[in-house]
Amino acid sequence: MAGALREVLARTLRLESEPVIVGAGRTDAGVHALAQVVHVDLPARPRTTHALEPARLVASLNAQLRGRVHVIAATPVEDSFHARFSATWRAYRYLVCVDGPRLDALEALAWSVPGPLDLEAMNAAAAETVGTHDFRSFCRRAPRTGPADPINRLVLEAGWRAADDPLDLVGGGVFVRLDIRAQSFCHTMVRSLVSTMVAIGQGRLAPDTVARRLGAPERDRLPAPAPPSGLALVAVGYDGVAS
Repeated sequence: MAGALREVLARTLRLESEPVIVGAGRTDAGVHALAQVVHVDLPARPRTTHALEPARLVASLNAQLRGRVHVIAATPVEDSFHARFSATWRAYRYLVCVDGPRLDALEALAWSVPGPLDLEAMNAAAAETVGTHDFRSFCRRAPRTGPADPINRLVLEAGWRAADDPLDLVGGGVFVRLDIRAQSFCHTMVRSLVSTMVAIGQGRLAPDTVARRLGAPERDRLPAPAPPSGLALVAVGYDGVAS
């Protein structure tokens, strides 16, 4: 995404080199970003000025990107704004298809799992994540850190619910989704929580698994992270204003 956007920005604004783009958050390969926020530092006097009018710039970028990336809006910001460090929260959605068909189009958007799922048990597990906890059990260790180093994150809300199937993709199956919002996330955190909660919903793990692993971090004997294709960054907040 960033490479394509850098290329068309440099061409549209006639920059001597591709600009540096900073995003609100990084995503694993295969994860969707439906509401990514980026900032771009541009020269004080670009070679062209007509394209800096936001509406014209957005239209030009989208015409060139041709669906690889879609720019929703562009706006000037203060020099102090930083897409990543100014963000106060991020929100992700994970989509699960229960007992649906194994279709390539579906697998690109959701994780297909056998049911039934106990949403009440999954929501009880999701509720355990709210607040500040050590998520070592559910995160990949960061470089230059050891197994005893905590990975504390503040989760603001998390919950499962049934989701619509507007394209009628799943036939006799159903969609359910996890919505989770936190100050920040660590690597594989949402996908690892999803796979654990789905296993709880299927009855393969004890209902208190998430609570126990938050209290005594240990990665062993937990499921592998859920596939990246079901995960999407859906909003970023800045001082109470969401993207």
